[in-house]
Amino acid sequence: MSAKRESKSKAKAKESTAKAEGKRKSAGKAAASSKRATAPASGSNVPASTATAAALRPRLLEQPVFAQPQPTADPTVFRVPHPSDDAAYKEIDKLNAEHKLFPLPFPAPRGGVEPQLTLAQVMGNNATAIDRITAAGQLVFHALGDCGSTKGPTTQNEVTDKLTADFNEANTSEIPQFALFLGDVVYSFGEGKYYYDQFYEPYRDYPAPILACAGNHDGMVSPEAHATSLTAYLRNFCAETFAVTPEAGGLSRTAQIQPGVFFTFDAPFVRVLVIYSNTLEDPGVISDPTIGRTQLDFLDAALKRVKAEKFTGALLIADHHPPYSAGGHGSSVDMLAQIDKVCEANGVWPHAFLSGHAHNYQRFTRTRNADGTQIPYLVCGNGGHGLVKLAAQGAPAIRAPQIMQAASATTDQVVLENYDDTNFGYLRVIVTAAQLRIEYHSASDGLNTKAPNDFVTINLAERKVAHFVASDMGHPTAAKAVRALMRR
Repeated sequence: MSAKRESKSKAKAKESTAKAEGKRKSAGKAAASSKRATAPASGSNVPASTATAAALRPRLLEQPVFAQPQPTADPTVFRVPHPSDDAAYKEIDKLNAEHKLFPLPFPAPRGGVEPQLTLAQVMGNNATAIDRITAAGQLVFHALGDCGSTKGPTTQNEVTDKLTADFNEANTSEIPQFALFLGDVVYSFGEGKYYYDQFYEPYRDYPAPILACAGNHDGMVSPEAHATSLTAYLRNFCAETFAVTPEAGGLSRTAQIQPGVFFTFDAPFVRVLVIYSNTLEDPGVISDPTIGRTQLDFLDAALKRVKAEKFTGALLIADHHPPYSAGGHGSSVDMLAQIDKVCEANGVWPHAFLSGHAHNYQRFTRTRNADGTQIPYLVCGNGGHGLVKLAAQGAPAIRAPQIMQAASATTDQVVLENYDDTNFGYLRVIVTAAQLRIEYHSASDGLNTKAPNDFVTINLAERKVAHFVASDMGHPTAAKAVRALMRR
């Protein structure tokens, strides 16, 4: 067993989490019991076709299940080896060179023009958990993209071990309540057979809900396969009810209940507009004649509701392809122009924009000419897949901060503030009624490092970069008590 997994502090964190989430544990036991009851016994006379059908049938549960009851050892090999995809990519590159690759249509989400989902629903209508977050005065969650690895579990383990270590906190208000993946959950073509190794196994100890934007690899279809775009993603992230899918491979994490590939996610202090930037390597596409304009209509309806409700919390947009990228993958200029047009028409802009895809970490600040407000655009595509350097091979490394787009009569200034193209990592997002803070943590720092490698804070009312108002976690009171003892 990995030494990291054996740490006493982590075991205590798991134990307290298990106690606090009694319903989850009970559901996990029920799921395991159900599995034992329905699995055909060895040597039974159950027909092979019947047994296969039963194995592929999701197990429906009344409540969601997240982490396994006990911490487990890091795997060292994949259950299903991932062969080379070179042959498929040769065909893809040829089609791309001939301009024969186009965005793919996708199923309409459940819920009309603006599909909606709440953290309470994701938690099985756990009102107590929501009340606890509201009473604490802040919400914490994780975000990261490009998590799936085809080379083996090592890099994903490095990230997931550190993510899980964030649940070991002295102050419960600092514990993350969910994770939002920023696309490319499973490589190379979102195949169901790789979901266990690239998703379920790495996150088996993560004791909270996991939602996901769909990335281009989640929706791509190999030219050598007869498959439908997004099939496994929809089954594992857009289920109609809590169910354990065949891809879970004997684990008990239930499929997520997102209404589709785009939706509004509401949680205390924050609202996230999740969009799908489709299947091309570059650029991201959310609307064109092939896939229609349903996502533009969604954004319009969502922003109109923000305005009508006078929503004062943090408003985020999340997708896979980054509007701005300094290297690795290009910026999705037309996609951003479409989003800007909807924001301009409604007079509502996001406080931040989160993306993946570029296989590194990048943070930009966009300063709007119209009113001087500032919007951070963060790329976190180093969640476990291969890393990509920003600078071309042999070229000098990029200096940060530096202006990437100068202000003009028609363009806003965009500054590359910081980046990391050497380490794997993730975002830790903290939201209060007044501020939005987004931290970047490098996984290589180790489990016991709680200080971020980079961060940005936005004042929600002023919509400008601000100094973070730190929480009082009890140190002043403890120090005062120590000083009183020393005076005796």
